[in-house]
Amino acid sequence: MRARQNKPQAARAASDSPPSWLPRLLQDHVRALSGTLARMRAKPLGTLLTVIVLGITLALPAGLQALFANLSDTGYRLGQQSLQTTLFLKDSVDPAQGRTLAAQIGKRAGIVSSRYLSKAGALKEFEAHSSPGETQALKLLDRNPLPASIVVAPDPHQPQAKAQALLKSLAELPQVDQAQLDREWLQKLYALLNLIGRVMLIVMAVLAASVVIVVANTIRLDIENRRDEIEVMKLVGASDAYVRRPLLYTGLCYGLAGALLALILVKLAVLSLQGTVQHLAGLYDAQAHLQSLSLGPSLILLGCGLGLGWIGAFWTVSRHLHLIEPH
Repeated sequence: MRARQNKPQAARAASDSPPSWLPRLLQDHVRALSGTLARMRAKPLGTLLTVIVLGITLALPAGLQALFANLSDTGYRLGQQSLQTTLFLKDSVDPAQGRTLAAQIGKRAGIVSSRYLSKAGALKEFEAHSSPGETQALKLLDRNPLPASIVVAPDPHQPQAKAQALLKSLAELPQVDQAQLDREWLQKLYALLNLIGRVMLIVMAVLAASVVIVVANTIRLDIENRRDEIEVMKLVGASDAYVRRPLLYTGLCYGLAGALLALILVKLAVLSLQGTVQHLAGLYDAQAHLQSLSLGPSLILLGCGLGLGWIGAFWTVSRHLHLIEPH
């Protein structure tokens, strides 16, 4: 009889027990996030101005990335004819062997294209790009002195060391008598890309620091405005983690909103320039199509916005929150 009475009491005790730590932690985070969003909605003008500043600041490096990607793609298409390696074949290599070798080279990693140029084809190209005097002098010879060759276009996007090793291996093929390697052009291309990359890193670092400072200053003002509330929370026993949590969510929300605005600004900038670029390319009988940020860089931008917002909030909270104590 006593055991039957203990079972309902045990059930009531289990139902009255506090929830486990994980649901309680999730409830605290949801409460902090909802409170953060409510406070941001309560001051729409200040929130909007902060998001606009962050969006413009984040849009600058994102726009530079999109511009660099479009310039690299355009430069690759325009310079593909210049960035070529010519493999002069030995006289013992017949046309069938030359075409087979060109097909094998074209299948290698790091090679965009390769084409076989016969002796007759080399003579035609020489006549097309030479003066009349040089063409007449060449016709005085008993036979065609120009060798057959394979014109190879390497991928300029691959690392410099890999590209140079690839070109060196092509020059050492047994069928190749001599190789004309455009290493100087390739080195200039990599030097230019390296310079642009370094400048972009410097600009991105400066703008990232600007985002952190903007978020940190916004959170500092929020802490000062909520000083009395924070004192009361600490007076009733709230831990520093509990007080810090909504402030960190504020930084995350600002960073995410700024990154989303930056994506929109970059997209609008690309759309506004699309017609002008296409018209300019049409004047040169070429085609051009600007690309906005792809999925990968877009996700990186969103992650950077969240990370910088959190860093700015954490930095300010760590510096100012411990100075507020209840009296």
